[in-house]
Amino acid sequence: MATLEISNRIIIKIGSAILVDSEKGVLREDWLDSLCKEVSELKVSGKEVTIVSSGAIALGRSRLGLQNRKLTLSEKQACAAAGQSLLTLAYEKALNKYGITTAQALLTLNDTEDRRRWLNARSTLDTLLLLGAVPVINENDTVATDEIRYGDNDRLAARTAQMIGSDTLILLTDIDGLYTSDPRFNTDAQHVPQVEVLTDEIMEMGTGINTQTNLGSGGMATKLIAARIATQAGCRVCIMDGRKNKPLQRLNLGERATWFTAKSNPKSARIQWISGTLKPSGSITIDEGAVKALKMNKSLLPAGAISLSGNFYKGDAVMIIDENNLEIARGLVSYDKIEAEKIIGFKSEDISNILGYENGPVLIHRDNLVVM
Repeated sequence: MATLEISNRIIIKIGSAILVDSEKGVLREDWLDSLCKEVSELKVSGKEVTIVSSGAIALGRSRLGLQNRKLTLSEKQACAAAGQSLLTLAYEKALNKYGITTAQALLTLNDTEDRRRWLNARSTLDTLLLLGAVPVINENDTVATDEIRYGDNDRLAARTAQMIGSDTLILLTDIDGLYTSDPRFNTDAQHVPQVEVLTDEIMEMGTGINTQTNLGSGGMATKLIAARIATQAGCRVCIMDGRKNKPLQRLNLGERATWFTAKSNPKSARIQWISGTLKPSGSITIDEGAVKALKMNKSLLPAGAISLSGNFYKGDAVMIIDENNLEIARGLVSYDKIEAEKIIGFKSEDISNILGYENGPVLIHRDNLVVM
């Protein structure tokens, strides 16, 4: 696929209005099958694919007889509970046809904002992708309240892209990209094919567009917010009309869409985030052998740690200093301080015997570590 040829880790976000027939309240099975065939083609070409899919509430409200009226929060959560099983089964059936294993992941705002939960979610998704599965992600609407929920899967998709280091995010929606104003009401509205920088002027273009859709909770404004989050994390973003079958094929053949250019690549953005954005909660002093290992792009093992300072928890940023008290690296620690104190100086295979469990064999994984 030409357009996606340079991509390695792709996220496809699917809106309710694309996946569910708004009049009948049922899944668009032919459309889903065509997309899953495209996903299988991407995987054959060596790409890793994650799907962020809305649709549980839309399917659930039909199942519970709550169509054609505004829902309360508790009714939305009930619909999500009733519809999520249908949604999961649909992806399982559609992807299994092409020999692809699926894995459901329900996330809340806290899972992508709290560093400890962020690390756990990232590790799980990375492992699933490594094993060749396609994670299918949705917001956990059944338990999330207004205070701890995204409310739209556009931003959830962008945070997921940031979390797992995706290089391409495709937002499938019911409009073919960004316009200078709402094209439904302004015949002079101009399509914007490429956005290099998300200025305030560009962000204002999202006001009002897509807000009258019958399904879903997002609109162009949330898609622009998602684009800002993702591009800052080194992930390019595409907004396209995905209503017709084979949307990715159509995209590769040059169908009109809006592309948002990433400011850097995911690895560079992540390095900058760890090294310059996060405030360290403590430090780990390491020996000369560990210093050499880090400079060779290896993880920090417990055996190489000499002492700890500060009060840190799993997922916190910590400084890594040598025996001369010079900071040589910074990273996100895999264990709380109270746990780390018990395992430093020991081999990785001793962790489970010492703690009674383990959260991986390293104090700081190389993917969560930046040599200064």
